[in-house]
Amino acid sequence: MLNLSIAMFKPLLFLSLLFFAQTTEPVILSPLAGDTLRGRIQIIGNLNLPNFASAELAFSYASDPNSWFPIQSFSQPPVDQNLVLWDTTLVTDGDYVLHLRVFFQDGTSQDIIVSDLKIRNDEISATETPTPAQSESSLPITATLPALETPTPTPIFPTPTALPPNPAIVTPSSIISYFSKGGLIAVVAILLLSLIIRSRRN
Repeated sequence: MLNLSIAMFKPLLFLSLLFFAQTTEPVILSPLAGDTLRGRIQIIGNLNLPNFASAELAFSYASDPNSWFPIQSFSQPPVDQNLVLWDTTLVTDGDYVLHLRVFFQDGTSQDIIVSDLKIRNDEISATETPTPAQSESSLPITATLPALETPTPTPIFPTPTALPPNPAIVTPSSIISYFSKGGLIAVVAILLLSLIIRSRRN
């Protein structure tokens, strides 16, 4: 019963703080110190102040709070409490500090700091529900392909072709025939030569 009462009063408490912030001083209502941020974060606060001149919203590393990186500048106070939508996916995971500096028309300024902000876009939240595995019935049907025939390997070197018989082979009988013919020609030539010599002498 007590928890129910607290839950009922939370919206009223938020509205009360918002109304108080609108009438007194600048404030950042969200995110709060210690929050873990992922994705696009709506920065909620109040800049609707008397004597407002301008404002700057920036962030810095928790280890180096003096190095500011601008998020948004304001020349006029926003009409509502949604100051800016901050895309934390453009920032490396780590610990950061949020800075809001408001300048007034009298030359003074006021700083609002939200420390210990943890950007964790690369981590999976423990509260996220894992995607259930697909059942066998929901899986697409894959057709079975026929087995491919194993190709017959082709030899690298072709089979040598038998050469025809060599016509220049010399046999013993052909040698005897060649010598006989040569001898006969020589004898005939000698006889002719001797006849020519005798006819010249006569």
